[in-house]
Amino acid sequence: MDMIDSNVNVLVVSAHAADFVWRAGGAIAKYVKHGANVSLVVLSYGVRGESNDLWNVPGQTADNVKAVRRSELEQAARHLGVKDIELWDFEDYHMQITEERMERLTKKIREVRPHHIISHGPKDAFNPDHETVSDYVFRASVLSTSNGVQLEGYPTAKQARLFGFEPHQSEISDFKPDVILDITEVYAQKEAAMNCFKAQQHLIDYYGAKAKLRGNHARRCSGNNEYKYAEAFSRFFPYVGGELV
Repeated sequence: MDMIDSNVNVLVVSAHAADFVWRAGGAIAKYVKHGANVSLVVLSYGVRGESNDLWNVPGQTADNVKAVRRSELEQAARHLGVKDIELWDFEDYHMQITEERMERLTKKIREVRPHHIISHGPKDAFNPDHETVSDYVFRASVLSTSNGVQLEGYPTAKQARLFGFEPHQSEISDFKPDVILDITEVYAQKEAAMNCFKAQQHLIDYYGAKAKLRGNHARRCSGNNEYKYAEAFSRFFPYVGGELV
């Protein structure tokens, strides 16, 4: 892995309020801790499809659910150390990507000029919003590098490395890790961030267990027994470099 420092720019694009925590909270905290510039875009609050327990409250409203989810994600982001956050407030289930929204994300990529973009992978068996966002991010990244796509004030970006989150139901979604990232040093931050989302206790338990499982894989694949917790990602493109790593 390249050195993490203040020259590294990372853009994280999360379909819903908590996706970035479950799937990449450790990566975010690790990059922030080591001085990288991490920008986070949360496309929706997940009011319609990701807040089921909140809707069990008598008299619940969409505005109140949105307020709760905003508070939770802001608390979680503080635990991870990320400060550059944008909340775009798209409607979820099912998310629609318009030409205006495509241009907006293209501009954001050109603004951040990321070395790494982390978002949803191409397949998620139970959540079409995640697949929509995966395609959205990929297509915007292509536009961001194209000189013929003229957006005044937003010069063309260089090709970023694109990484996909591990989906919730990995095997059912045909997910196979291309990258396993050690997050042992920041796992306590991820755990604190996950615990901010009170309406999704089942995911707190699931992703805690998943971090241990991927930690086991990290130890087995590397021989480094100091790895206790890890996150897995897919790659959109092959690794390119001057040596085998």
